Amino acid sequence: MWRPARRAGAILCLALALPSVAAAAPAVCDKPVYLTFDTGHMGVAPLVADVLARHHVKVTFFLANERTLTNGSSLDDQWAPWWKARAAEGHVFGSHTYDHVYWQGDLPGGRFRVKPSAGPDAGKRDTYTAAQYCGEIRRSAERFRQMTGRAMLPLYRAPGGKTSPALLAAARECGYEHVGWSSAGFLGDELPSDKFPNSRLLEQALRNIRPGDILLAHLGIWSRQDPWAPAVLEPLIVGLQGKGFCFATLDTHPAYRDWIAKHR
Repeated sequence: MWRPARRAGAILCLALALPSVAAAAPAVCDKPVYLTFDTGHMGVAPLVADVLARHHVKVTFFLANERTLTNGSSLDDQWAPWWKARAAEGHVFGSHTYDHVYWQGDLPGGRFRVKPSAGPDAGKRDTYTAAQYCGEIRRSAERFRQMTGRAMLPLYRAPGGKTSPALLAAARECGYEHVGWSSAGFLGDELPSDKFPNSRLLEQALRNIRPGDILLAHLGIWSRQDPWAPAVLEPLIVGLQGKGFCFATLDTHPAYRDWIAKHR
């Protein structure tokens, strides 16, 4: 009699425990925001990674091979292990063009006037065909695969957010959808810190951000004297989470899910 009674007691205990397990399951968040980081001088990149890990936040990174504080570039061999670690943590990635190429205007014949801010032709104006522009987007994706063994999302962000309908159409033809940012999601980390101190940027972000917003920050801005990250990043995450927001990556964004499914 002892063994059946023992089994019955165990079953009863399990049945009583199940409702509490179900009650403890996290609710689906109905207030997502999408935090994104573009590359930069990478000086704050380790601190950003620490904050994200500490608060279990996943983000979307847009990668270009920009000049760094260590006299290298953000996609060089020194930074490859850092990117591989972020991929292993579950973050997602898009292209920011390899040489951080700014669109400056449309030209006849489907060409574009451009100006890279990184790489061997930094600061020089050039003319790209649509195929050349697509190749520039793909270069970052190819380098990311070399560093991590993983694929980027079929998404990209034009440096400075500067585009034209013709440029966006060219990118779509080669499989890339453009991602900008929300007005309230411009977090201001590239603004001068004397006029836009961190306290002001934090306050306005917490006041203005709404569910569904795409947020923009960088892994280091040369011109800002008082770095935005991690000074604003951590209280921003904590403050938004305290308001019931959750952080999601762009592969779950309703504007991009279908595109990603078709072009991945």
